[in-house]
Amino acid sequence: MTGHLAAAVSRLIAVEIDGRIVDDLNARLAPSGVTVLHEDFLDIPLKELSKRHGRKLRIVGNIPYHLTSSILFRVFDEHDAVQDLTVMVQREVAQRIIAGPGTKAYGILSVLSQFYGLPEKLFLVPPTCFHPKPKVTSAVVRIALNGKLRHDVDTEQFRVVVKTAFGKRRKTLRNSLKYLPYDMEAVQKIARAMDLPMKKRAEELSVEDFVDLTKQIEGITS
Repeated sequence: MTGHLAAAVSRLIAVEIDGRIVDDLNARLAPSGVTVLHEDFLDIPLKELSKRHGRKLRIVGNIPYHLTSSILFRVFDEHDAVQDLTVMVQREVAQRIIAGPGTKAYGILSVLSQFYGLPEKLFLVPPTCFHPKPKVTSAVVRIALNGKLRHDVDTEQFRVVVKTAFGKRRKTLRNSLKYLPYDMEAVQKIARAMDLPMKKRAEELSVEDFVDLTKQIEGITS
């Protein structure tokens, strides 16, 4: 994949954490103008990298499936430095990324992916494409990142609210919001002042509902 990308772009940076293959990658890819970084992707300052090269980053990868959420959240943290993200993930995770409210797959990853960008599932990759064959079907997803967020809300607070609400996803908002990181008096005040139906569960709220919920909580606790 890296070889094909190198032939299609003017500048390519490959990130590899496994030191055992970095020298081999350098030997094979350097003639094509590829820069190989022996780094953990999660430690790379994306904004600095974007500023150094004078353009937004386009991130492409066949990533370790157990790190999917960590990688996505890392990119979301520096969304204004990234144009888009195209990665292969497990099919079920792809469904979670694009899921809408009221569905079983809808959760934290759905809300944050759709808050920070526009996700789409491009195509499935069956087990027969690999050797040895895995037990799961994969999917390639693309998330076009919003350089300027569509919603004017404190992003850290937004993420706290979303994660708290889904942390007890079978509970109603009235009960799940009790776990917000505030003292009991503040939590009770929030529950009394909300104009959203507190009998709803997190999975019933749209991204816009979560933005509204966050703004209301900000207004009560500030």
